[in-house]
Amino acid sequence: MNNQIKRPLLLSLMAILMVSGFLMYSGCMGEGKGFALPEGNLESGKTTFLELKCNACHSLGEITWQGEGEEKDIPLGGETTSIKTYGELVTSIINPSHKITTTLGLDTSGSSKMKVYNEVMTVEQLVDLVAFLKTEYRLVAPKGTYYPHYY
Repeated sequence: MNNQIKRPLLLSLMAILMVSGFLMYSGCMGEGKGFALPEGNLESGKTTFLELKCNACHSLGEITWQGEGEEKDIPLGGETTSIKTYGELVTSIINPSHKITTTLGLDTSGSSKMKVYNEVMTVEQLVDLVAFLKTEYRLVAPKGTYYPHYY
């Protein structure tokens, strides 16, 4: 082959390899990577928590549960052995049936009893609420099991 044919062929192959490499790399980055909402305002988040009456079902730090009847208090925040990520908190708010503990409030269809706020909450309220909730969790080491020495 002459040099006039080799050069374009070589450039085409290099371009294909570079694009393929980029696509493979971007596929490895994981879903949601790079997703971030702007920083929220903690005081506005606390106000949103109260305005949306989240304390009708949840207690959180100094905010007491205001539920009635047979409803259970579902405490939020406090000490935890696993970090509540930003994404987990957002998902818990916008899709409450995504991850449910069976001991908590389920309706007859097996979905969360939590009201879906997607049509009443603004994005700014969501951002502020998540910022506020995130500060209410404290990571602690899990309690270990004591194994005595055997002689």
